[in-house]
Amino acid sequence: MAEVTYRDATRIYPGTEQPAVDRLNLTIEDGEFLVLVGPSGSGKSTALRMLAGLEACDEGTIHIGERDVTLVQPKDRDVAMVFQSYALYPLMSVAQNIGFPLKQQKVRKQEREKQVREAARILDLEEYLDRKPKHLSGGQRQRVAMGRAIVRHPQVFLMDEPLSNLDAKLRVQTRAELADPQARLGVTTVYVTHDQVEAMTMGHRVAILDYGVMQQVDTPGELYRHPANLFVAGFIGSPAMNLLPTRAEGGSVVFGSMKLELDAAVAKAVTESGGADLMLGIRPQGLTLGSEGIPAEVVVVEELGSETFVFAEIEHLGENTRVRVRVDAEYQVARGDTTHVGVLGPIHIFGADGLRFRTSSEQGD
Repeated sequence: MAEVTYRDATRIYPGTEQPAVDRLNLTIEDGEFLVLVGPSGSGKSTALRMLAGLEACDEGTIHIGERDVTLVQPKDRDVAMVFQSYALYPLMSVAQNIGFPLKQQKVRKQEREKQVREAARILDLEEYLDRKPKHLSGGQRQRVAMGRAIVRHPQVFLMDEPLSNLDAKLRVQTRAELADPQARLGVTTVYVTHDQVEAMTMGHRVAILDYGVMQQVDTPGELYRHPANLFVAGFIGSPAMNLLPTRAEGGSVVFGSMKLELDAAVAKAVTESGGADLMLGIRPQGLTLGSEGIPAEVVVVEELGSETFVFAEIEHLGENTRVRVRVDAEYQVARGDTTHVGVLGPIHIFGADGLRFRTSSEQGD
């Protein structure tokens, strides 16, 4: 096990000017499960492959523990990678697949079998050791691939979208099946996904990339409550945060026919910035429907069983604007209804540079 550190790590593919990974600075603690997440083309898989040695680091360095591995060959980095494709040998049993790396290392059969059984125990695969991969579910196959990595006792696990081949129900089940053994093993793990729900439910911390640039790295809760900028605010949270242009009036900002009072530190920062090109962010659960607030018309109702999301159209800054509101599943509402949108908060204010203004409580942390 070891700490992983990217120091100004940069990857520029031949024939391109825009770095795929641009001066990445990131420290992953010993034993931490860190998730790299971002949209397609954000550089997350490239960053992982740079750590594995499968992509060159054109500038900067990468360290595993105290060792600079920037120029070290992949086979000598002491990492184990689990890919999107399981890459299992179809004619081998589960036990043979898990033990294959040990056989290549010429580990004695008795010791090999012992390590295979231990890996199978950790991954709850003991009853499947004699089966062939074709007789396993997708989640079980992915655990076999993880078992093959475990027996190598690497310093770092690398996982590149390992669940993307699974259907939605199986992905939910397999998330726990991967996260639980990682917690028990305590091996530093870097996990890549494009699915922000997957990132938020699995990672000790989540690092968000966009166009190769680190946007924010923090715990899932902090990313949700305190997004650093507009990109993170719009990317984290399902459904996404409502983001609307607004203008400042004194110590408040405009939302439809309402004025929302700002935190003192935010109001001061807005004034000092000149107050131009402001954006207001409110999550769907920060809004409510009822008899008070901004007049609105219901245009779409999304019933999800445990909760309902309502698209309501309001007049905001002279234009018809849709906002998404979360209501309880029992709340009776239908398309075409007239209602009012109220604000529960919290609200977020973003400046012209896209950065969120920090509140007084945050600045006092």
